[in-house]
Amino acid sequence: MNNMQDSRQKVLVVDDEPTNLRVLNQVLNQTYKLTFAKSGQEALRLVEKERPDLILLDVMMPEMTGYQVCETLKQSELFKSIPVIFVTALTDAGDEAKGLNLGAVDYISKPISPAVVKARVKTHLSLVDAEELRRTRLQVIQRLGRASEYKDNETGMHVMRMSHYSRIVALAYGFTQAEAENLFNAAPMHDIGKIGIPDSIMLKPGKLTDEEFTIMKSHPEIGAEILGDSDSDLIELAKVVSMTHHEKWDGTGYPNKLKGSEIPIEGRIVALADVFDALTSVRPYKDAWTVEKAMDFIHSQKGQHFDPQLVDLFTQQLSEILEVKDQWKD
Repeated sequence: MNNMQDSRQKVLVVDDEPTNLRVLNQVLNQTYKLTFAKSGQEALRLVEKERPDLILLDVMMPEMTGYQVCETLKQSELFKSIPVIFVTALTDAGDEAKGLNLGAVDYISKPISPAVVKARVKTHLSLVDAEELRRTRLQVIQRLGRASEYKDNETGMHVMRMSHYSRIVALAYGFTQAEAENLFNAAPMHDIGKIGIPDSIMLKPGKLTDEEFTIMKSHPEIGAEILGDSDSDLIELAKVVSMTHHEKWDGTGYPNKLKGSEIPIEGRIVALADVFDALTSVRPYKDAWTVEKAMDFIHSQKGQHFDPQLVDLFTQQLSEILEVKDQWKD
């Protein structure tokens, strides 16, 4: 039983009334690993020691109220993400609003309903699990992006810059903040397929032969294969970006010669961000172009390589793009 208990999610119950602690213990102890505190100060000590997954917090306690405990936790980088549910006899709507404004995720009224307590605790702990899963997936994706840099002459700064450029253009195009953030996190995957290209081609200092260039052009499909089929929206988006960032508006790109709006918008955005950064960065085979020269080239490719609307948006956002370029220098 001990091993099973250790794997259960931890809930800290804080109330100065022993009777209330006993009631919550009866309701929750079969499902969760519980710890108890009878004061605000004791609660803060236990948070540091145990780092619970969720806190059930009484409001009206002597010396230190639940509001003060919540406020203290929300000011801490280490503990501010722990969800706090107030459990209180206060029923005024203003009391509830105050608690939620302080950062609590929910409010349960006393006398408690066991079914309500179980449901609310389960809901908020499942949200914690979902956030942890999203965070760890994102870390894996970021590390995968770093892996492709090791195969290339590009630097980590290139990936950072073009990801920022992609987000700026996406927002200007009309993406929501969440959609633009997803693209920002997927963009580093655009060249993941280069992992599958032989070093003799990837690291060749001179011009590639036609045969070598044909092999190099297989990296979008290799990237799509590496990323595979996934139920993660982020990995699916990374796969789209990998597969389509070398397509061209006029249909002369690769691997599928897609044309115009057949190319997913995310691929069109990353294509533009990627080329601008490549042109304005030093490479072993070339000097960095000036911003003016790079923008002249991009305008010359409007309607050919690039989506005309995106070229206009990129130009409109150029001052913000140049701030990013300056911030993430090689």
